[in-house]
Amino acid sequence: MLTTEQPSHYRHLEEMQVKEIIEYINGEDKMVAFAVEKALPQIEKLIEAIADKMLAGGRLFYLGAGTSGRLGILDASECPPTYGVPYDLVQGLIAGGFSAIVRAAEFAEDDTEQGWIDLKEKNISDKDFVVGVAASGTTPYVIGALAHCKKNNIETGCITCNAGSPLAAAADYPVEVITGPEFVTGSTRMKAGTAQKMVLNMISTTVMIQLGRVEDNSMVNMQLNNEKLIDRGVKMLMQQANIKAYAEAKDLLVKEGSVKKAVQSIHKD
Repeated sequence: MLTTEQPSHYRHLEEMQVKEIIEYINGEDKMVAFAVEKALPQIEKLIEAIADKMLAGGRLFYLGAGTSGRLGILDASECPPTYGVPYDLVQGLIAGGFSAIVRAAEFAEDDTEQGWIDLKEKNISDKDFVVGVAASGTTPYVIGALAHCKKNNIETGCITCNAGSPLAAAADYPVEVITGPEFVTGSTRMKAGTAQKMVLNMISTTVMIQLGRVEDNSMVNMQLNNEKLIDRGVKMLMQQANIKAYAEAKDLLVKEGSVKKAVQSIHKD
């Protein structure tokens, strides 16, 4: 039996008090970071392979179903505002299409061909990199897509929470984060989902740093699409360019459109 599907270590959850439930969930969650730590060598190899492709002009695709697919879309959608990259550079695809983001389309994950069809609609090529995300490691939608990728010389990775899965066997760079049974039996949106989110954070953050989208420890290319981000950018610019007046820094930032461009404009002068 898949470890993610094994029975919960806890019984009669409906009889527990709220305090008990949240303490047990918290206890289980504490184990996730240690599970991710054990997979760091695999994660490192995956990120290095992705970065190589993207530095050469390729794109990154996440492919998944259910919670896994939604997490991939979440990570992809946050790259443009955070790092100022094009919206098509990192993309997330989910079994069942756009509507499956908010409304479950669980049977869609059983289609072994649709994942590849979805990738072909994005003009996938061997310049790109595909990461399959599936807690079980058995999702046909994802496995089928990676099998087609292999036939077309497209490099792949995966994030799964079971050891020795078919998905890991199909991927060039598998990442296996073994999180064990869930508090609610089989509810992989819990520990497994948390683990997947942590790995996705590592992938996108590290790759964007490798692509030069971060300087020092700052998001100098972030989109200035709300007042909070503008304020953050102003303070960043004041620090980096040694500008004393908030209003002066804000005017320059808004004019140039990013912290990086604002700093560059000062250096040109």
